[in-house]
Amino acid sequence: MTDTFKTIANPAPEILFKEKNSKFFGYAFPVTSENDVKNHLEDLKKQHSSARHFCYAYQIGTEDKHYRVSDDGEPNNSAGMPIYGQIQSFDVTNILIVIIRYFGGVKLGVGGLISAYRISAQMTLYQAEITEKTIDIDFKVSFDYKNMNKVMRIIKEKNIEMISQTMHESCEIIISTRKKNAELIFDIFEVLFEVEIRRI
Repeated sequence: MTDTFKTIANPAPEILFKEKNSKFFGYAFPVTSENDVKNHLEDLKKQHSSARHFCYAYQIGTEDKHYRVSDDGEPNNSAGMPIYGQIQSFDVTNILIVIIRYFGGVKLGVGGLISAYRISAQMTLYQAEITEKTIDIDFKVSFDYKNMNKVMRIIKEKNIEMISQTMHESCEIIISTRKKNAELIFDIFEVLFEVEIRRI
């Protein structure tokens, strides 16, 4: 069972690709929501207020992935899909790639555009720091204060990451574990007397 995925660690440095007087600026950002995508696009549109085309592709998710592409006024499938093709080629997710085009007065034709957007996206990904992360599963563990020691002992023994904890008469702890260990961790807590565990 695979429980890792590849993404980029940080926004990639800007790249510039030139083709027949047209300039293509490339950017890549780590994203986890469509809101992230919207914010990055808004920032780039302020930064490049005189540019004609803001073409992009993004993919979000680790197991259930979804993606979207935009040609932003370029001929159908001449920009967004070539960009997305590079996301697939590099096997990365939770990523947005935006290629901004300044038209240079010379038409490139559909073939020329596909090539230019593909190369720009590829150059952008070469600039990015690609990192491997684990797919993690979060659980909520609920118990009475008197059972604190036995819960904490398991967390320590199994080296489980604690995301948050609320300690009162009744306690709640959010824990996170790699997908491949999730079933084992769930079973350990599931059999404990007076302790409840559920996936969140």
